[in-house]
Formats: sequence, C-alpha cells, structure tokens
Amino acid sequence: MRITTRVYLLIFILTATSMFSKKLKEGSYRGVLILNEENNTELPFNFDVKYKGKKPSIIIKNADERIIVDEISIKGDSVNFKMPVFDTEFRTVFVGDNLEGLWINHYKTTKNKIKFKAVYAEVNRFSFVPGKANPCFEGKWETTFSPNTKDSSKAIAVFHHVEQTDYLTGTFLTETGDYRYLEGMKNGNKLFLSCFDGSHAFLFTAEINEGKLSGTFYSGASWQEPWVAKQNADFKLKNADEITFLKNKDEKINFSFPDLNKKVVSLNDKKYLNKPVIIQVMGSWCPNCMDESAYLAEVYKRYKNDGLEIIALAFEKSSDFEVSKERLLRVKKKLNMDYDILVTQQTGKDKASEVLSALNKITAFPTTLFLNRQHQVIKIHTGFSGPATGNDYEVFKQNTESLIKQLLKE
Repeated sequence: MRITTRVYLLIFILTATSMFSKKLKEGSYRGVLILNEENNTELPFNFDVKYKGKKPSIIIKNADERIIVDEISIKGDSVNFKMPVFDTEFRTVFVGDNLEGLWINHYKTTKNKIKFKAVYAEVNRFSFVPGKANPCFEGKWETTFSPNTKDSSKAIAVFHHVEQTDYLTGTFLTETGDYRYLEGMKNGNKLFLSCFDGSHAFLFTAEINEGKLSGTFYSGASWQEPWVAKQNADFKLKNADEITFLKNKDEKINFSFPDLNKKVVSLNDKKYLNKPVIIQVMGSWCPNCMDESAYLAEVYKRYKNDGLEIIALAFEKSSDFEVSKERLLRVKKKLNMDYDILVTQQTGKDKASEVLSALNKITAFPTTLFLNRQHQVIKIHTGFSGPATGNDYEVFKQNTESLIKQLLKE
C-alpha cells in the first residue's frame, strides 16, 4: 500500500511539474554574457522567441545573420537550450519574464561557464541612446591586434553605418579568416560591436581620437587584447593562396582515416580515381569552417554529378572517435554536408601539419586544397572569408567556381 501511494505521489509530482511549467514568452529579448563582474564587462546580443504551434524557437540575431535554435527544454522554471551546430548550451531559469543562468562551452574543460541573463522586451543591443547621426566609423581600417608585441597581427576592419545612423555592422578580415557578423553602435566618439553565434563570443570596444581607433577585443571571459586602427582603403593582407604551399611541387599528398561509419577512406580509393578533389582541413568547433562547410555543401550538390569530390579532414577538440563523431554528425545534418567527413582523431594545427607533411605548415582552420584529376595540388587557400565580408566572399566564390570548372574540363 505504501509503495502504491509513493508511486501515485511521484506521478502527481511529475505531472504537476509538467502542467505548471512556465511558457517562454514570445517576443524580443536582450541577452547578455557577463564576461567580467568586477568591471561590469558585458557582451550583449539580441534574440527573438517565436512559436510554431506549441513549439518555441529562439532566433539569435547578429547583423544579417539569423541562427535558429530549436532544441529547447522547458521543465518547471528551467529553460535549457542547445546551439544548433556547436557543442555549447544555455542552462537557465525563469525570473519573471526574463532568464538567468549559464552559457556552457563543452569544448573547454576549464573556465567553460559564463553567466548569462536575458531581459524580455528590450530591443537595443547596447543600452545607449542613439545620438545625432555621424558616420565617422564608415569604411575600411588597417588594424593591428596586440600592437608592439611579439603576438602582433594585422587585420582589415570594415564598418558600415546602417542608413547613416549611429547603428553599425561590420567584421574584421584576417589572414586566417574573418570575425563573422558584428553588430553594435556608435556612442559619442566610442565604438561598440558584438557577436554571439554559439562559438564566437566577441566584444569590441574602441575610441576614436584624431582619426585613429584604439580599443579592446574580448573573446569570451578568458581572452582580451588591445587593438588599434587607422583608415586605409589600400591596405591588403597576405595572399591567402600563398601562405601554405607544397615543400616539393611534384609531391602528392595522401592519407587514410575512418569516416563517420568507421570505414577507412584513402585518397587512392576508386571513388576518387581520375576526379578533381577538394580537401577541407576543418573542425566542427570552428565558425569559419562552418561558413565554408555551408558553401562547400552547395558546391558539392552543384558539381558532384560532373565528377567533383570533396573530403573533409576533421581535427576536433577531442581525440575520442565517438565524441568527434557525435559533434560532426550534428554539423553534417545541419549544413546538409553530403561529402565525406573523415575523423583524424588529431587536434590542432601542429597535428594537421604532421598529417599533411608535404605542406610547409597549416596555419589556420579551415585550409583548403584543390587537386586536379591526377591529384596534383593546384591551389591551397588559407582561412575563409565568409558571407559577413560581403565583396570578399563574392570574389572568393567566383574564383573558386572558376577553378572548379577548369579542373572538371581537364
């Protein structure tokens, strides 16, 4: 009798918890990642909650980018949701119509939690009141990160005032990729930009004096560095097609790794015989790789019947096959990647350089190799300028597809 009573009581509690779960309110929210509580450094981003029937979705907004989050669990006062591509998630609770909790990055083993809050019905990304439109940040800027140090690096910042207002969008182009979709605003002589996409958690602040910018770049809660910039429409970075190259021009590359079904795949397999092949050196944790993967998925769909093959060599954050497989399957499904993905069970650029030892070095994820029908390396492209870079992305696509058509004709 006691056991039956306990069972009924447990059923009642579970049913009551389900019945009285709160509903995530439809509308706009201002999300904030608290990078540093001591000096009140906050990384803001915007998202909307929408419903299709009874099922909610969260749409994260960065400039023109929209990220749809549909893995949402609501139980009682708890609201948990996973990012669609990257292995990160939010664990939160309701506080009135708002949310409070943590963003958890599973790629990291330490310092992988950042406090998070979201306020309902707040639409401004940054909490400043727009002033008189003065598009002083418009244009192209020669940028230096960590100036006057051994870690100094160059970039190109491109900023655009939205319809000549204080609101801004932009990105930074580097020799290893771009900083994706940044959004923010001007406040007086100061610049504020941010991006959150599930992997990148970027905040840029800067001040303009006598035409020069100086500020701080924050990446999550564990990294920050100074940056400076000056307007220079003629500044160029190193040619992305010349950074990585064959040590011996006549040498061919080869490898053997398991695919997601543990079948060992080699470039010498019959499937690739007498076909041009694109080799993508990537990782599911890498936002630039995801931009490139989305593009290559379209390319493969368009040219596979003409004989093009693509192989992704995945260098994950874990050397465990099953962990890597799970993360790569999420990416494959989300981005409709129908080409082969091989699990190297290696991590980092140094290991990638060892795997592809015919090359001088791998300096960035992604790095992309273009092979002709004889599997000779025709071109190696370092990094990826994604859709946030506008014209640079369009130029890359034109050059890439021109090369693919040439390789298919030979």
